[in-house]
Amino acid sequence: MVMGAFIPGLRRKYPPHEYISAVLLVVGLILFTLADAHTSPNFSLIGVMMISGALVMDSFLGNLQEAIFTMNPETTQMEMLFCSTVVGLPFLIPPMLFTGELFKAWTSCARHPYVYGVLVFEAMATFIGQVSVLSLIAIFGAATTAMITTARKAVTLLLSYLLFTKPLTEQHGSGLLLIAMGITLKMLPENKAAPTKRVLSSSSRANNSAKDEELATLPADSREDDERRPLV
Repeated sequence: MVMGAFIPGLRRKYPPHEYISAVLLVVGLILFTLADAHTSPNFSLIGVMMISGALVMDSFLGNLQEAIFTMNPETTQMEMLFCSTVVGLPFLIPPMLFTGELFKAWTSCARHPYVYGVLVFEAMATFIGQVSVLSLIAIFGAATTAMITTARKAVTLLLSYLLFTKPLTEQHGSGLLLIAMGITLKMLPENKAAPTKRVLSSSSRANNSAKDEELATLPADSREDDERRPLV
């Protein structure tokens, strides 16, 4: 939402209740995620920097895609997905070559051929998910899409606790409550004043039509003089 105010061609402004909704949703998700931690987690400075950079770039990408959809309505989700993949591929290959992860993955797949089937299934699921996200961005905007995906993560976490019988604590309940409050606040309708329309009475309409007929019967010079005559 903050990034959307600086993207050229977008410059979105959100009402205060949407900012409050986003804060409640994020804080609730953080509380729900850290509910398992009985001790303070060990933070890595490099990890924090990488996650922060990923969040900034992800917010920039979502708003940039919304700006492209807004300025070029004929752009399709398939075109956007293709361009995003082509641009992101050169940024992924050099680090994989530098760390050697690409060769390790290639060797592991050669030893276990079933991995190729898993990769194909994952690629299909990822394609459907990305097209769905791009459709949400094109219709509802980047901020609403981000809140939907964040709520989806919260639902996934909740299902994992229910399916694998993990204990739910008070902190879990507090996180779920904040998430529900954020989603509910986002769904509240905005109060927009309806434009007032001036309704003429039947007598006023009759008077106006009578004046028009009277002007139509006058000569051209008289009509021009009457049109130049001041109203007051």
